[in-house]
Amino acid sequence: MKLTGAQILMKMLKEEGVDTIFGFPGGVVIDIYDELAKTDIRHILVRHEQAAVHAADGYARASGKVGVCLVTSGPGATNTVTGIASAYMDSIPIVIFTGQVPTHLIGNDAFQEVDIVGITRPCTKHNYLVKRTEDLARIVKEAFIIAASGRPGPVLIDLPKDVSSTAITYKAPQKIELKSYKPTYSPNMNQLQKAVKLIKNAKKPIIFAGGGVVLSRGSKELTELAHKTQAPVTCSLMGLGAFPGTDPLWLGMIGMHGTYRANMCSGDCDLMIAVGVRFDDRVTGKTDTFAPNAKIVHIDIDPTSIRKNIPVAVPVVGDCKTTLGLLNKLLDKEDLGDLKKKRKTWLDQIEKWKSTTPLAYKQKNIIKPQYVVEKLYELTKGNAIITTEVGQNQMWAAQYYHFNKPNHFITSGGLGVMGFGLPAAIGAQLACPKKLVVDIAGDGSIQMNIQEMATAKQYGLPVKIVILNNQYLGMVRQWQELFYDKRYTATGMEHAPDFVKLAEAYGALGLRATKPEEVEPVLIKGLSSPRTVIMDFAVEREECVYPMVPAGAPITEMLLA
Repeated sequence: MKLTGAQILMKMLKEEGVDTIFGFPGGVVIDIYDELAKTDIRHILVRHEQAAVHAADGYARASGKVGVCLVTSGPGATNTVTGIASAYMDSIPIVIFTGQVPTHLIGNDAFQEVDIVGITRPCTKHNYLVKRTEDLARIVKEAFIIAASGRPGPVLIDLPKDVSSTAITYKAPQKIELKSYKPTYSPNMNQLQKAVKLIKNAKKPIIFAGGGVVLSRGSKELTELAHKTQAPVTCSLMGLGAFPGTDPLWLGMIGMHGTYRANMCSGDCDLMIAVGVRFDDRVTGKTDTFAPNAKIVHIDIDPTSIRKNIPVAVPVVGDCKTTLGLLNKLLDKEDLGDLKKKRKTWLDQIEKWKSTTPLAYKQKNIIKPQYVVEKLYELTKGNAIITTEVGQNQMWAAQYYHFNKPNHFITSGGLGVMGFGLPAAIGAQLACPKKLVVDIAGDGSIQMNIQEMATAKQYGLPVKIVILNNQYLGMVRQWQELFYDKRYTATGMEHAPDFVKLAEAYGALGLRATKPEEVEPVLIKGLSSPRTVIMDFAVEREECVYPMVPAGAPITEMLLA
């Protein structure tokens, strides 16, 4: 059977179960688009290639599948780099297909030629330049295996035009063997026994969970471990939802904008069980003062993450879900005694931190952004999928919307991409058409990819955008207020568009609240609409996100207001 490269690609995508591709066409991928139109694979035409990757990212996180996007060469390919880097930092499984000039022109400065394989080498889990149509089927299969296994991540396949258009006699690829790539899923049991011993002897333990728990679908096992050991739980930004945000053992988020009690616990605990985390600088603050009294057990499928930033007493390499399940089984065989009684002093101390220094704000005659997020949580009962842009809006969403389930908080954690939220919401809405999907945005960040309103409208996606509009690039302004004597340089955004009229221009519904009493009615009307909706909330201009740990300080030294 003779098939062109484009036909082989479609065949392989179907075999991988791909049902949705986010993309933007161009001359070198016309053959692929022509074949794509003959399949039942849904193609979502975005308005900018960066948004295609973010949408595939949101689709992957909400669905648990590998996200896929397809773009053209040169500027189309380079426009994807921000999205690829974001997915790489957050370990999200996506496969990116980029068009390339014909193989005989590579290296000749041909029109729209760019070395996208070289450019993305530092920010992909793996990438390929396909030089022969005969290799395409195998490479696609390998790419999906690599993207989704071990520590997940983005894989890029660069497709020259002649590879896509050339017909060859198709041969199904043999079973894929990646000899140099064998992720470790099952942990070393001797290391787990060491962890059990530390747990039994600990007086003030905490569990620190990250995005690895969400990605491995280990939330149930994590919750079982916390209850079994009566160990309070904190999460990184990426881990929110891995543990119920309304559980009595929940400490809130840790780090630069973490809760007072979570940060104080890190400074006082004698055991930290870290699961699926990277210990990045926004979590640790000054690293040599982080968890100074604790022995740390670090569980992660990626051995290069362990001891990278923080000394560890017991390293455990393995899949989070598998490892937590085995740890629970080992603990079932142990006599742990009356842990509630044993932990009482520790848990009482935590409750005291919580009651004396809670997350708090005062709602007066100007809308507080925290109030909008809290009202959103109340009205959605915590069941919405929340995406965010990046900045103050992201932190208020993390602090005041309580996530009880995994895969319901989708944010650009590692790279911190402004403009992530709306395309990610589009991807999440396509993955979960029956779910309410809300993008919490700032007035600055939403403008980074607001053209994707057209994508949402074209496909009838009822995503909701909540804009916390303070007419500033809020987080930078906050730093300027606190550390630069209020010299607000290049952070004023007074000349933003009228978001209500902009929504209407895109054919969506636009709503606005300027007073606290208008917040709830606007949210009720917006959330109940079957349309794409922008809700614009005029919030307190100089509200800050607290607690805040100054950069480079110990995380127990917080600014509280």
